[in-house]
Amino acid sequence: MNGLFEKYDNLKAQLVCAGSVAVAFSGGVDSSLLLYAAKDALGEKAAAVTVVSPLLSGTERSDADEFCRRFGIRQIILETNPLEIPGFAENPADRCYICKRALFEKILATARENGFSAVAEGANTDDDGDYRPGKRATAELGILTPLRSAGLSKAEIRELSAHFNLPSAAKPSFACLATRFPTGTLITADKLKQAEKAERFLFELGFTQFRVRIHGEDARIEIPQADFERFIEEGTRKAVYDYLREIGFRFVSLDINGYKTGNMNI
Repeated sequence: MNGLFEKYDNLKAQLVCAGSVAVAFSGGVDSSLLLYAAKDALGEKAAAVTVVSPLLSGTERSDADEFCRRFGIRQIILETNPLEIPGFAENPADRCYICKRALFEKILATARENGFSAVAEGANTDDDGDYRPGKRATAELGILTPLRSAGLSKAEIRELSAHFNLPSAAKPSFACLATRFPTGTLITADKLKQAEKAERFLFELGFTQFRVRIHGEDARIEIPQADFERFIEEGTRKAVYDYLREIGFRFVSLDINGYKTGNMNI
């Protein structure tokens, strides 16, 4: 663990050098460790900025709120609607860039209004090998990425989170709800709510890692292959089918390739 703690010390040193930091905080694994480290390094000179929008599920919002209460961290709520950003709803290949550019401009303005000198977000070294058009937006705006700069991977972030007893340590990865739609498919508030309801139902059935991808009126469910046997049990399969039909899907399918993060990337 010595090398890991050296990376954590590097992370804190970067935050101290920034003076005061507002962390873009969704309640996920990466931003939770970053926010914890910011509080550890800067005390009251660190805060969370949580963007509340149709892209953030109610469960994620609750987790973010509870994390800040538990660790005594100031939380600034920024309400916005990405569907109003020109070009976003059409879901082009650079949708993530369009969204992040607009949202981080608002986060920067909010941070400055509240007296913070820098904004940081939770990108890590694993993101470097993935299709992440939003990285260009954060780079253009000068958003800090201390986890990446400290050389921390997702696995190391989870390991540190477990060491500090963070509730996010074993939390599944959940990208924003816009990732449930194929490129070029129109994103609407109703469809986002439909995706949220479907995934909440899977969670209530005991599944922990999943995506419900939306293809028009059809739902394609991704779960780890290890969960296939439990999913196709008569009671579970029928419950999922009946509920998803009830909330408006026409056909419901299980992707036999299993869960894969970034499956809608081009």
